Amino acid sequence: MRLVRLTVTRPRARQRSGGPDRFVRHILVRVRDDAGTSGWGEIPDADDALWDSLVADYAPALVGYRWQRPTEAAAAWRSLAPRPAVAAALDTACWDLWSRQRGMPLAHALGGVRTAVTTGVTLGPQPSVESLVHEVNRQVGAGCKRIRLQIGPGWDVEAVRAVQETYPFLVLQADGGGRYTESPSDLAALRALDDYGLLAIEQPFAAADLAAHARLSRDLRTPVALDDSVDSLERLDEAIRLEAASALNLRIVRMGGLTPARRAHDRAVDAGWQVWCGSDRESGVGRAAVVALASLPGATLPCEMPRAGERFAHDLVAPTVRSHDGVAAVPLTQPGLGHEVDERTVEALTVRSASLGVLD
Repeated sequence: MRLVRLTVTRPRARQRSGGPDRFVRHILVRVRDDAGTSGWGEIPDADDALWDSLVADYAPALVGYRWQRPTEAAAAWRSLAPRPAVAAALDTACWDLWSRQRGMPLAHALGGVRTAVTTGVTLGPQPSVESLVHEVNRQVGAGCKRIRLQIGPGWDVEAVRAVQETYPFLVLQADGGGRYTESPSDLAALRALDDYGLLAIEQPFAAADLAAHARLSRDLRTPVALDDSVDSLERLDEAIRLEAASALNLRIVRMGGLTPARRAHDRAVDAGWQVWCGSDRESGVGRAAVVALASLPGATLPCEMPRAGERFAHDLVAPTVRSHDGVAAVPLTQPGLGHEVDERTVEALTVRSASLGVLD
């Protein structure tokens, strides 16, 4: 287990703490068998509580647990206090290890069928509509074919209209981030967006309010998508029962690993929902897992990748996981994640480490 400090070459506007966001801390987890084969997972944007939970609880539970298939590994930490990000890292590492042991690409181990996946980027609010169009131009020039605009009351219809008028053939979707209510003004704005042919309007209301999403879904032609509302299979089942949406932003970290994420994909597709794979600002380890998940047959919408100009100063894997002209290749010639961790770079960036093991 290694806590690494990464430099962001293009800082995000503000960190949760309120300060400049030039540096982030991620945790890399390696699970190794007695033959020396390793599998890797990642906790993005890690804090001390996640580190402590991993080292004191989750890792010891996994080290002392025997499993044959990665779908069984989660039973090791089922009785622990829920830490989806920690569970996701260990679950991904177990999938990577199991795939490497068998000389199988992770995408195929998960049931993926694609050799490449289409990708898109997310743009947050800009100082002005003009600066938004300028930034969209930058992303389009880098080959992006889908833009996900973060919207909110006062930054929605005008922003979408400006981008669509400038780039009428660009695929657009809107992410409400739970910023809307069912007030008359908010509902009027959401209904106005229905005229712009968006790919989806994502998470307009608070995560807990599935009923409001269901009412909006019945009111719009544009698909309503859920993100934070679905953090478990049980929650997804409830959303499907209520017909709260018809699309899902599937994130490995939020779901607690590849195992529950794959099951969520299957349930959503069976219900007739569209699926895409979102991002939690992972480095190359986590991003490789996102690409593998996005190769599943029902993940038909563009998966999330970093926007042009936003990257870490040091890549942690080789080759780098990236999109070219709006497409990311699914690595099928190498086992596991298909990308090797650069252990020298990881060592240089490590600020804290811990190891656990067993002796037979």
